[in-house]
Amino acid sequence: MNPATAWLEATILGIIQGLTEFLPVSSSAHLRIAGAFLPSGTDPGAAFTAIIQIGTEAAVLLYFRKDIWRIATAWLGQFFGGRQDAVARDDARMGWLVIVGTLPIVVLGLLFKDAIETSLRNLWFTAFSLIGFGILLGIADLVGRRRLGLDRLRWGSGIVFGFAQAMALLPGVSRSGGTITAGLFMGFTREAAARYSFLLAIPAVLASGLYQLFKTWGQFGPYGPGPTLLATVISFVVGYASIVGFLKLVSTRGYMAFVVYRVLLGGALIMLLSQGRIPAVG
Repeated sequence: MNPATAWLEATILGIIQGLTEFLPVSSSAHLRIAGAFLPSGTDPGAAFTAIIQIGTEAAVLLYFRKDIWRIATAWLGQFFGGRQDAVARDDARMGWLVIVGTLPIVVLGLLFKDAIETSLRNLWFTAFSLIGFGILLGIADLVGRRRLGLDRLRWGSGIVFGFAQAMALLPGVSRSGGTITAGLFMGFTREAAARYSFLLAIPAVLASGLYQLFKTWGQFGPYGPGPTLLATVISFVVGYASIVGFLKLVSTRGYMAFVVYRVLLGGALIMLLSQGRIPAVG
């Protein structure tokens, strides 16, 4: 790939990653679709996607730094004589719930690793995932009771959240979309479901990104180390702004705009694939 093209495409993909990671619209689907329209017409690949997600997760670490520090110190305090009051116990329980909720995506990611990196990146699959899971999100937003806060999160709901997050291994599902949909069906408020979605994603995304970083060291997908680093930094900056805007939006407006967007995008993608304007496999 021409170096100038690589830098340009990496910049665009970093912006897209930052804008879409925290929205229930599937950042991996947007990166996959964008690749088909960029000058090189190249699928950015699962490795590049996982690596630049480190940038958006760094934004989560910065935004939720106080919550993360409190949860981490309370969890470690169980083993090293930390304070044991009610607040510390609740924070420690949240730490355990994040760990338990991470297990499904780790196990399923390892079991279906080859399919995730190859056959499941077919754009036909992405299109129908966008539509199908978008409709599920809409139903959840309409029928969910939206009464429970994170203080009502228990082991059973934590495991359900974990399996919902694991669905994001499929391009088009959306990590936040899957977990938020599950949360709404279980009766959690929109903001509670979104906040837990962000916390739950931290270990899974960082582990996946660092694994791909070391696995592809010296290659970094189709773009090389420099453009990949640029895309990661851009995704961090744009992602931080997206978190702020998204949490304000869902606390007042709900998710129906994202549902409509997912259905329209999936429908447009099906039309383009049917007409042969873009290839299903990059």
